[in-house]
Amino acid sequence: MPRYLVLTELFLPTKGGTAVWFAEVYRRLSGKETHIVTADVPGAAEVDVSHPNSVHRINMRRVAWLRPESLGMYFNLFAKSLWLALTHRFDAIHAGRALPEGLTAWAVARLTFHPVVIYAHGEELTTWGRGGKYKAMRFALRHADRVIANSEFTRDELLKMDVAAACITLIYPGVDVARFRPGLAFADLRESVGAGSGKLILSVGRLSRRKGFDQVIQSLPALVEAGLDVQYVLIGVGEDQTYLLDLAREHGVAARVHLIGHVSADDLPRWYNACDVFAMPNREINGDTEGFGMVFIEAAACGKPAIAGQVGGTGAAVLDEVTGLRVDGSLTAGVTAALSHLLQNATLCEHMGQHGYQRVLREFAWEIVAAKTVAMDRRDVK
Repeated sequence: MPRYLVLTELFLPTKGGTAVWFAEVYRRLSGKETHIVTADVPGAAEVDVSHPNSVHRINMRRVAWLRPESLGMYFNLFAKSLWLALTHRFDAIHAGRALPEGLTAWAVARLTFHPVVIYAHGEELTTWGRGGKYKAMRFALRHADRVIANSEFTRDELLKMDVAAACITLIYPGVDVARFRPGLAFADLRESVGAGSGKLILSVGRLSRRKGFDQVIQSLPALVEAGLDVQYVLIGVGEDQTYLLDLAREHGVAARVHLIGHVSADDLPRWYNACDVFAMPNREINGDTEGFGMVFIEAAACGKPAIAGQVGGTGAAVLDEVTGLRVDGSLTAGVTAALSHLLQNATLCEHMGQHGYQRVLREFAWEIVAAKTVAMDRRDVK
């Protein structure tokens, strides 16, 4: 089995798709022979004691009085990674992002003669401007032996940065099909938000403007006027919480909007089962966009259709008019029309949900993603 040194600031129990990706893929590979260097965060001990890989926690916090603020973080990451690379046998060094992990991985690899693989997720490629940070990111990506792109959109952005096409491998993120699956009990969840026999829209993600949750809220009055008894559940936390609550009150739908924060690992797949439609009509704001959207395939794994925006890499996660609908997330009217179309057509929802579910089983199980990761190293990395 391959042995990897994995550098990633984002790792469980940190929330988010990237953290889940690394925890799920490498646990399916080489066990304790793979070493993961990551940030020390609250709750880490509980994760590490049961994780099959060897996990090393370091201080990766920025320090305001340092210039640059990330200097201490880079030093800690470099020192721990170099020590591990010198004292263990690894087949490759994998970096969770270009910065800080990829640049550090490149430096360690040059000293220890290891190949380097860097993951690219999309949004970091379009939001870091063209200054020193962008140049450092571009340097790391162009000097990696291989770059993993999570979608066609991300691959195209890498090509614009002059990353060699031959060095890019397209690997979609995955989903735990044993955990996210149809047929889970959900009646109690629907009752808890007053959905009952009505319609339930679900969103999951960080409460940030580009996710398009505000467009769903602004769609609710028209849906109600059309005769739909609809409730909207939003799982996640973030900077837009107050904005979204105020928006719901402004549009007279506060009683139908339920921001419930984080939910337990057991309840999350049950919420997907409970909904009629999953919605995240993302849009681009100042270059910030959705690189893929793992929540879309979590919904598909539970047999639910999804509504996504037309920008970023969501086309890899949601096949338009097959597993869901893609709309212009900047236009409330388009979001409203898509929601109305699906919520009033249960048969269409069922067909799209089944197409999405079958696609997940074929392409997105974590075991498939792990196998592609191993195959990439064996075939491509010299």
